[in-house]
Amino acid sequence: MPKKRFFAVIIAVLAVFFGFPLAKLSAVEAQKDYPVQPVPFTKVRIDDDFWAPRLETNRTVTIPYDFKKCEETGRIENFDVASGKVEGKFRGHFGFNDSDVFKVMEGASYSLALYPDAKLEKYLDELIGKIAAAQKEDGYIYTVNTIEERADEIFCCVSEQRWSDLRSGHELYNSGHMFEAAAAHYQATGKSNFLQVGIKNADLFCEVFGPGRNTGVPGHQEVEIGLVKLYRATGEKKYLELARFFLDERGNAAGHELFGPYNQDHEKVVDQSEAVGHAVRAGYMYAAMADVAALTGGDADYVKAMERIWQNVVSKKQHLTGGVGARHEGEAFGDNYELPNKTAYNETCAAIANAMWNHRLFLLHGDAKYIDVLERVLYNGFLSGVSLSGDKFFYPNPLASDGKHKSNKNETTMRSPWFDCSCCPTNVVRFLPSLPGYIYTHTDETVYINLFVQGGASVQMSDNSVNITQKTGYPWDGKVEITIEPKRPEEFAVNIRIPGWSQNRPMPSDLYEYFEKSDKEVTLKVNGKKITPVMEKGFARIERRWEKGDVIELNLPMPIRRVLCHEKVEANRGRVAIERGPIVYCTEAIDNNGQVFNILLTDDIKLEAESREDLLGGITAVTAEAYSLYPDQDGKTIVTKKQKFTAIPYYAWSHRGVGEMAVWLPRKIMLNFDVQ
Repeated sequence: MPKKRFFAVIIAVLAVFFGFPLAKLSAVEAQKDYPVQPVPFTKVRIDDDFWAPRLETNRTVTIPYDFKKCEETGRIENFDVASGKVEGKFRGHFGFNDSDVFKVMEGASYSLALYPDAKLEKYLDELIGKIAAAQKEDGYIYTVNTIEERADEIFCCVSEQRWSDLRSGHELYNSGHMFEAAAAHYQATGKSNFLQVGIKNADLFCEVFGPGRNTGVPGHQEVEIGLVKLYRATGEKKYLELARFFLDERGNAAGHELFGPYNQDHEKVVDQSEAVGHAVRAGYMYAAMADVAALTGGDADYVKAMERIWQNVVSKKQHLTGGVGARHEGEAFGDNYELPNKTAYNETCAAIANAMWNHRLFLLHGDAKYIDVLERVLYNGFLSGVSLSGDKFFYPNPLASDGKHKSNKNETTMRSPWFDCSCCPTNVVRFLPSLPGYIYTHTDETVYINLFVQGGASVQMSDNSVNITQKTGYPWDGKVEITIEPKRPEEFAVNIRIPGWSQNRPMPSDLYEYFEKSDKEVTLKVNGKKITPVMEKGFARIERRWEKGDVIELNLPMPIRRVLCHEKVEANRGRVAIERGPIVYCTEAIDNNGQVFNILLTDDIKLEAESREDLLGGITAVTAEAYSLYPDQDGKTIVTKKQKFTAIPYYAWSHRGVGEMAVWLPRKIMLNFDVQ
């Protein structure tokens, strides 16, 4: 294929996905991007029984619900007050309030791209008008500092002087979310009204920050991701350069007073090797590092640093559910192998940041291990953060609960309708509609099928287009039928991810292992004929001349697996967890005689899968006849009784009232039955 035409195709694909004007980037600049490209979410259709209802609930329930809560709690009113139109009181964690509005606007824009809605579009236009009116002439916008008289109820007080509290980082953090929302709105509607607000604000940042100017860095990373999105939407390279400046200045004591490990500002990003500090800030920073590395030609030092940090996370700091950020204090990563259950924080926002980071690492390297982690997060650590009804949320996501409910965000027995700092509900609302964009990726000669979700996609490859259709009952059933329909017959490769869990590897490290290896074989057929494909970075590579109607049949056996944890994780010594396919299971009191901390799951107990369409939106439960332990009347001995045992998917816990819950159960009689 001629180089000139190749570059033109790449530019066109990027324009469709990222929404930037074609004239802005040259062919040479277009070469600098991720080697593997995502198929735009607007080109992907989901029509399964698992994700499609959740996406519809997000569109019809969560988006309007979050906008309503933003109105009720003064988050939207803040912009009216800032413009001098009304007087009002301000509630909540004020420093974050702007970002909550921007995140819901981003989710609403994604929804508009798939489901045109004149009423929603009008609402967004009115809201954009308020934001534009609140913006200062020079582009500054941060309602904490643009409101002349602030109410006493402000939870998080910030000095009215610009850039005086970079440690908190909310001025820049909020704008980062605005840039993402503005780019999404521009992509969805073609309107530039919101984009112009973002451009004006970003231009101010470029004047204030940089070499020879203000060399401070944002204490809460996010603006770097937003600046990259703005760069893609406009082609203005100064936004990409500022994103890199913010990253490169971290750890530079000569440029600013260091904020320390909590803000990942203890050493230069290229020298970091361990995930430390606030888990959400860290995840956003790592995602931005991947973006900048890709768009500036694959900076080797950035890539090496990310790989070191990623290895640290997956081998020492990630819960079985994919959750990260073990500590309530600082919402932070803990020490190596510090993975508690009952006190685990695992913020929903951190799960989203972790998913975003792993997806970007896959786009850089084309290795399925990153999608393995992404999938674990999606079906477990992230999904637990939102109720099936779409209007209640978890902030932390622990792996055990004693059932003592409080309404504080630090107590997690029941989901809450809102929080003072509602970053998680508003993050969920923007992440869910982006899910279709994670399923398929491609290069000029290869289609990647990363996730197994019923529906279809249109993939542009070179100068040919390929329609893909999936039929599957995943995650409950591992049979996947994939139909390949190129516009014209052509030779190319289809790479199908063979999940780590189907290859006796729960995590791409030794942090977790299966109690017994499964001998059940993953099989592949093309047009009914069994094949043995070449394995390449976790993908089954099928390279052939594809024609319309060619069918791939993938069978991923889903035996129930017992999972053991590394001995250095004190909380899980002598305990076992349950998985089936990509789903991590937990036990709830309501299914197990009113308590779970006394359950004994010995290695010889037979576990069985039971389809329950009537329960929690339709699940596959795990059942058995296990043991329960009780103190004898003398208080010195333990009585063992048989009982019916039921485990449900972890994501579905806390929908049926307050009660005990546990993921990790003892394999033998222990002196302390409680979960750490």
